Amino acid sequence: MNTWVYIDNFKGEALPASWEAISAAKSLGGSVTALVFGSGVEALAKTAFEYGADEVLLADDASLADYRVEAFASTLSKLAAERAPDVILLPTTTRGRELAGMAAIDLKTGVLVDVVALELDGDKVVATRPIYAGKLLQKTVCNATPQIITLRGRVFPKPEAVAGRSGTLTKVEAAAGDVPTTVEGYAETEGGVSLTDAGVIVSGGRGVSNNPDLTPPDGMSDEEAEVWRAQQGFALVGDLAGVLGAAVGASRAAVDAGYIPYSHQVGQTGKVVSPDLYIAAGISGAIQHLAGMRNSKIIVAINKDPDAPIFKVARFGVVGDLFQIVPALTEAFKAKLGK
Repeated sequence: MNTWVYIDNFKGEALPASWEAISAAKSLGGSVTALVFGSGVEALAKTAFEYGADEVLLADDASLADYRVEAFASTLSKLAAERAPDVILLPTTTRGRELAGMAAIDLKTGVLVDVVALELDGDKVVATRPIYAGKLLQKTVCNATPQIITLRGRVFPKPEAVAGRSGTLTKVEAAAGDVPTTVEGYAETEGGVSLTDAGVIVSGGRGVSNNPDLTPPDGMSDEEAEVWRAQQGFALVGDLAGVLGAAVGASRAAVDAGYIPYSHQVGQTGKVVSPDLYIAAGISGAIQHLAGMRNSKIIVAINKDPDAPIFKVARFGVVGDLFQIVPALTEAFKAKLGK
């Protein structure tokens, strides 16, 4: 089995999910080839060897300085057409899904998306992926080659890096061609821990706006007062996340109501996450939200409604007022962690 792994990176900084993909590739047996595309990314090739790659195909070219799917997909497709890998694995990130889809069109093959387990059946990889908002797991195969598969982050183990490990470095040419798009620049939206990579996530829902003890400033409309209360509620969520070194998440209802930016949304139309610990405060547990976090290892739910659907997937449930429970948890963790 000749398996390729695309190392998703931004300016030479790889996403942890890329190293998890190398671990998944090694579980299939055979050789593992890492694909490192970018400009000034030769150091990343060395890191790929340390995480277990046997070979690195390095396309280090000024035309790949910025991620543009046309250039990256052309390079990937050209290499795959020439070298005929059996399987190409990519992280299920925004870039990974886009690149997988466009390369699959060029190579006349299919894509299995958001896969959570892999096994071999002869020369085919059997992929397990969630369906029906995560309620069922489906085993499926791609009958064309190469088999292109994107892997859900934080599902496969991250391998231990071995300092000094090396392999075969092969420099290849980029196939950018005439790309109709340009990148004008970058702007940071928010700091904090990335939802996708976070081991702990504290999320808030519509319930963070329901604190009756808060009096909004004079002159606010009812809608403005609701958003103001929600912002105070999310401040409590953020305090707990800060103590735990966690990312802040949110339900779609909270995002749609304007309480918090979309970048925090967890769910079917937001980010799909698999942290070690997921704390849901004031989230009822609509199926759309559960689809994005039900694979969390431990789920803690805080809600006043004892019949809230979130309790059906939670390991631990607290029925009560989040405005009392979340600050109490924050203080308890501060004392426990010495902060």
